[in-house]
Amino acid sequence: MGEARRDMQRVKHFLDYDGYTAREINKILKAALLFRKRGYPASKPLRNKVVALIFQKPSTRTRVSFQSAIARLGGDSMYLGWSELQLGRGEPVSDTSRVLARYVDAVVARVFQHSMVEELAAHSAVPVINALSDKHHPCQALADIMTVMQYSKKPSRSKIAFVGDGNNVCNSLIQICGLLGLRLSVATPPSYKPDSETVSKALKWAEESGAEITLTDDPAEAVAEADFVYTDVFVSMGQEEEREKKLREFLPKYQVNAELMKHAKPDAKFMHCMPMHLGEEVTANVAYGPSSIIYDQAENRMHTEAALLLFLMGRLR
Repeated sequence: MGEARRDMQRVKHFLDYDGYTAREINKILKAALLFRKRGYPASKPLRNKVVALIFQKPSTRTRVSFQSAIARLGGDSMYLGWSELQLGRGEPVSDTSRVLARYVDAVVARVFQHSMVEELAAHSAVPVINALSDKHHPCQALADIMTVMQYSKKPSRSKIAFVGDGNNVCNSLIQICGLLGLRLSVATPPSYKPDSETVSKALKWAEESGAEITLTDDPAEAVAEADFVYTDVFVSMGQEEEREKKLREFLPKYQVNAELMKHAKPDAKFMHCMPMHLGEEVTANVAYGPSSIIYDQAENRMHTEAALLLFLMGRLR
């Protein structure tokens, strides 16, 4: 067996939460909270490390948060837009993955199909991080739970309500809550439920962790006595052709507005992964109101991604 093959067997990727323990994720979250509170290590633990950022889809928060995190840790990053790569001209994903691993120390990929990050990881001798796919958005979920931990003294007792599309953000939120023993209630239209395989696996994790995960089609039921109310866009990138159909399914019932927030606790916080479509999934008075913590949530992408990179590269103490 060649050295590259042995490296591929040893490397740990971050495609979703399968294969991770609660202890590992809590270690990442603890480090991220310290970065936010105390700043980044003067030792620059990623000095002489290079991270490739493959972006098939455009981004603001994901790109800037990763590049900022890498820079603050002393590393270098290179942004690789889809049109700049031979991938965009049909080169096999396996060839790109094997070659990149000879040049860089980690690969961050934001893609349309989850199968692409799986294939990148299958042929990579360095860590591959899923920065968003159609099925999962695990980096977002890390920042979400860090934000809950930032605002709640007892996160395991706090209720998180997610209202809207059972999309990649929802899937990853279900996974991390199931793994860490958190309370989550999800309200989606019957036709847009979260991935059934993801839910089934998370419910098994919940049996060990003590998590409470419930699914409903009633937003008021999901939000009842919630400490955190979370939503995402109803129409994601790549779904533009479904826009009118989806909006008919979601509006007005699944919009997070002042009336829906009345079902939550009086001091409940509003969360959104951004960008927002105001007047669709959320109204402006909620998004920019006193309960909103969306900018802290966005900042926490950088801190959690920094901690994640250190963990995957064996630099997190």
